[in-house]
Amino acid sequence: MGFFDKLFGKKEKESLDQGLQKTREGFFARINRVITGKSTVDADLLAELEEALIGADVGVQTTSKIIDRIEKRVAQQKYMDVQELHSILKNEIEEILVNNRQSSLYDFKSPLPSTPYVVLIVGVNGVGKTTTIGKLAHQFKQAGKQVLLGAADTFRAAAVDQLTIWSERVGVPIVKQTMGSDPAAVAFDTVQSAVARGADLVLIDTAGRLHNKAHLMEELSKIKRVIQKTVPDAPHEVLLVLDGSTGQNALEQARQFTAATDVTALAITKLDGTAKGGVVLAIADQFNIPVKFIGVGEQMDDLLVFDRKAFVDSLFSWQTDPS
Repeated sequence: MGFFDKLFGKKEKESLDQGLQKTREGFFARINRVITGKSTVDADLLAELEEALIGADVGVQTTSKIIDRIEKRVAQQKYMDVQELHSILKNEIEEILVNNRQSSLYDFKSPLPSTPYVVLIVGVNGVGKTTTIGKLAHQFKQAGKQVLLGAADTFRAAAVDQLTIWSERVGVPIVKQTMGSDPAAVAFDTVQSAVARGADLVLIDTAGRLHNKAHLMEELSKIKRVIQKTVPDAPHEVLLVLDGSTGQNALEQARQFTAATDVTALAITKLDGTAKGGVVLAIADQFNIPVKFIGVGEQMDDLLVFDRKAFVDSLFSWQTDPS
């Protein structure tokens, strides 16, 4: 697709480095314990490295893939020191992220492919879904876009209230109805309002529950049908929000949501408060869905475009630290 090309600036890099600090320290503390005192890479070291990767929530499947590739390179080279192991490990992690279907990066300032550009946001309660919507609205508004919010999670009164607070905080309009209203009706009103207002971007919050996948599919399918009456090619994106601090539970949520609906992009939140950032690798490896955003802090600018190269560089930046 090629739209939304973006340069990763100094401010974003600083936020990323700070946000990944716990993951970086936890990840490499494990790995450094494994390699301390070792001069060569042998079977025992690889077994310990495997445990370290799994402990960092990279996941069994993805860890096995990394270890298998390293073993093949060790067999080919016959001798490998630990410095080479670090370099190869970084390369293998980069390769996993490159293979993730990352067609483009969002650049908040670039023109949207179409207007109004309609995004449905899905995810269970508590993962930072509403906060992510608010931060997206803020960043797009700062870039000069006309943004409209739709409060279609009518199952929970708090969901509508929280999104209303964000709309006031960011200074963007919101379309909402009373608790218990038909979510599809709210979505329909939101898209119609967006067309009437000449909005550039529409962010629609949806139900934060997954106890019944059939019900979720039915609800989202109905939302799609009604908004297509106004914008035939909508929604243009279905963004699944996952809580990175939950580790493998985030992986399971991704599995369930992708089975229930057509997820086109992922946002992984709360990476600043956890050492489980390795789950980003597991999610990128196991789902053919691009990771487009990561949350690395509480500030409104701390929702970053996911730049895989910057992510890996930050993860391995311990090598250049004075300590």
